[in-house]
Amino acid sequence: MDNLFQQHGAFSWGELMTTDPTAAKEFYQKVFGWTMEDMPMEGMTYTVVKAGERSVGGIMPIPPQAKGESPAWGNYVTVEDVDASVKLVKELGGKILVPPTDIPDTGRFCLIQDPQGATISMITYTPM
Repeated sequence: MDNLFQQHGAFSWGELMTTDPTAAKEFYQKVFGWTMEDMPMEGMTYTVVKAGERSVGGIMPIPPQAKGESPAWGNYVTVEDVDASVKLVKELGGKILVPPTDIPDTGRFCLIQDPQGATISMITYTPM
């Protein structure tokens, strides 16, 4: 894992939640020349997006808990400690939309909303 994933405050991952992952993969492969690596997960397939040899994001079906949401790209920003950052978000008037959650073999993330309504995910990666 390169230093970008470990740098507090750096954008480190982009993720598309979509109604048609197959069509999205075909589109982005052609537009950006990305390669794709499917990873079966419980109840779905998660596709890791690669620019050259570097993993830069993912594509996944919209999960049941987000049913009815429009397809959208989301960004992850690395933080040193998701749980500590959640406390700061709350103190500053933000909301926690998805509480800190472990992603096996990856790290711990959450989805926050700033006081103006914009959303972004925070993640602390598991040391490799």
